[in-house]
Amino acid sequence: MKIAILTQPLKTNYGGLLQAYALQKILKEMGHEVLTLDIDIKPTFYKDFRSTIARIVYKYILHKNNINNIIPFRPSKSEYKIISQHTQKFIKNNIQTTEKLESIKKISILKKYNFEAFIVGSDQVWRPCYSSRITAFYLDFLGNDKTIKRIAYAASFGVDNWEYDEDLSKKCKGLAKKFNTISVRENSGVKLCKKYLDVNATHVLDPTMLLNQEDYISLINKDNTNKSNTLMVYVLDKSEEKEYMVQKISKLLNLSINTIMPIKKYSKKSRKNINDCIFPPVSNWLKGFIDAKYVITDSFHGTVFSIIFNKPFIAIANKDRGIARFSSLLKLFGLESRLIFSINELTDSLITNHINYDVVNKSKEKIQKTSMAFLKQI
Repeated sequence: MKIAILTQPLKTNYGGLLQAYALQKILKEMGHEVLTLDIDIKPTFYKDFRSTIARIVYKYILHKNNINNIIPFRPSKSEYKIISQHTQKFIKNNIQTTEKLESIKKISILKKYNFEAFIVGSDQVWRPCYSSRITAFYLDFLGNDKTIKRIAYAASFGVDNWEYDEDLSKKCKGLAKKFNTISVRENSGVKLCKKYLDVNATHVLDPTMLLNQEDYISLINKDNTNKSNTLMVYVLDKSEEKEYMVQKISKLLNLSINTIMPIKKYSKKSRKNINDCIFPPVSNWLKGFIDAKYVITDSFHGTVFSIIFNKPFIAIANKDRGIARFSSLLKLFGLESRLIFSINELTDSLITNHINYDVVNKSKEKIQKTSMAFLKQI
């Protein structure tokens, strides 16, 4: 079967890239022809203008210091090419895509591929703040075509509350009912689908967890990276409190710190030294988990790969990016205690508390089989 995967744009987010890679790999191993849509819709003038006004309000009226976490300052096309050179190389070598679609109006180009099915997922494809036109992630561009299968695999709302307004809810409810099958990544997503979209959904694993350690190790072997025993730090939104947590764990466990992120986050100031904003290769990120003695992260996929590679870890709740993702994942494996909301919860006993990965791996294998069976069935 010819299948198209529709997920968030492939950019510099390691988790986003690897979930896209994993889903495509699994489907290909099942014998299907698969392409991921290379969709990168440019912001409208209105959205750019609104972002500028919002930046002014946050900075000068509300006096927010973490302005770039709330409203990112976007790089130019030439700057982005530098920043994403390693992640773009990963995409080119490991994810087969369609030609680039920079406008939703050009979606008609997809007709020439003769896709028999569209799979939406994974990642937060159904969260409004992450999608400039979210109805596209409900496959509105297929119209009333009933010959093409519509499937959602591990689609995520990111949060456990409903963020759609009345008009958007009505549109997406109608579109969701056209899907042949829907599965979601969080248990809360099952409830949201039933209550607000009036459709049944199955709870499945994120695609990255359908693969095993060996699958990711094979990606690392393509590049030579230095090995070291460290505290792996993958923090998306830095703060003084998180830095204190990092230092505390590092000191308690006597581990050197290995931060797999750009030297500096891209901003109006850091763009002057654009090379400091380059994202390290995906292989470096993966190897960071393999070589780590311990992991601290505020990322959903940082938590996922800690579990995949059987590493002791602390996950810091990331409210802006959605906590439901963390709690749902950790509940599956009885690891809820690894999620903390404040520095007061980071005790020495929690840091040194042993994770029984024999039990975790048995649970993962069971849920993995269920998720794979779902994919094979549809």
